[in-house]
Amino acid sequence: MLLSRLISRCAFAVILLIVLFPSSVWGQEPPPAAPPDPRAVFEQAQRALGAGDYARAERGFRQVLKLDPRAAAAYVNLGVIYMRTEKFDAAIDSLKKAQTLAPQVVGIDLNLGLAYYRKKDFPRAIPYFDKVLKVQPGNDQARFLKGMCLFVMDEYAQTVATLEALYESEKTNLDYVFVLGICYGKLKRDADASRAFEQLVRVGGDTAHMHLLLGKAYLDLYENSKAQKELEAAIAADPKLPYAHFNLGVVFQRLGQLNEAGEEFDQEIVISPKEPWSYENRGMVYLAQGRPAPAIVMFQKALARNPRMPLSLGGLGKAYVRQGRIAEAIPFLEKAVALQPDSANLHYQLGQAFLKSGRSEDAKLQLAEAGRLQAEAREKQEEKISGKLPPPEAPAQ
Repeated sequence: MLLSRLISRCAFAVILLIVLFPSSVWGQEPPPAAPPDPRAVFEQAQRALGAGDYARAERGFRQVLKLDPRAAAAYVNLGVIYMRTEKFDAAIDSLKKAQTLAPQVVGIDLNLGLAYYRKKDFPRAIPYFDKVLKVQPGNDQARFLKGMCLFVMDEYAQTVATLEALYESEKTNLDYVFVLGICYGKLKRDADASRAFEQLVRVGGDTAHMHLLLGKAYLDLYENSKAQKELEAAIAADPKLPYAHFNLGVVFQRLGQLNEAGEEFDQEIVISPKEPWSYENRGMVYLAQGRPAPAIVMFQKALARNPRMPLSLGGLGKAYVRQGRIAEAIPFLEKAVALQPDSANLHYQLGQAFLKSGRSEDAKLQLAEAGRLQAEAREKQEEKISGKLPPPEAPAQ
């Protein structure tokens, strides 16, 4: 949602490293055919890239690499092509080859971080942004992207530490102010959060997008009534605004208004059919309503768009269990646990499925892990509320 918008704003750092071959040596008559000029081939491919003709550009850069396998710029631009066509693994492979050939070029690290960022592999993106910032501390793009990675990873204090330095240049950027406001709220820096949200209103004005961002901010801070008011204002101003119906659906979900939540997710699916989140939440609503069959359809649609969604995998497994299809449920629940091993609920669901299938030893292990995680979560919550208590002292003798 916000992340998709942030990603779309980021410019690609295209590095042009034109490698010239030494002149060919002519022999006696008849002279051999001159090999293609690598620079001319590169420039043609570059023009194709600029024109958005990615197929022709890819062919051109590959031809350059046949002429000179050490042409780092060709690998970089192949990486750019693959990022623009959302072939992120291929982009990363090309950029790493470029990095091997030109390790001193900082822009390659920036592109590698961006490739992992667009792949939504945020932990792997951060080290590349750090490498850029070590060499170029004033590189605002690397700092901004690193901050967004940290925000998505729920590292609120580190996000603030990274992004606050950009305030003067980014204070009119709605997404930037939004992220700072959320982080301040999560860190209980209420005065800073209020200032950030006031700035959000000043910059955004009375627009649908501003109401959406403010609604999402309140939603993240669990101020559900304020979130509902802002999201309804966003939809009133623009009924087809992406993610507004989704977030309002989440509000209704939290409030237990399942019919209203389902209607909002249905509307979001029409507006944003390629996004998996509304299918996932629609499936959760169907499960809560005791309707496993349509829930299965929704979870399958979510996973068709992103196969690594633990809640959809777990929801699909749970729906199959409710239909008595235990053997089908277990593989999905196992995948969900592998993706989110710190979820007590997923371990519990898998343990229950093992029990129903007669695998009692496996069930014991999963249920024990669910209990351990629940106890750990309770301890963290108590520590958050009361502070960490000192260990008991031995009584005086």
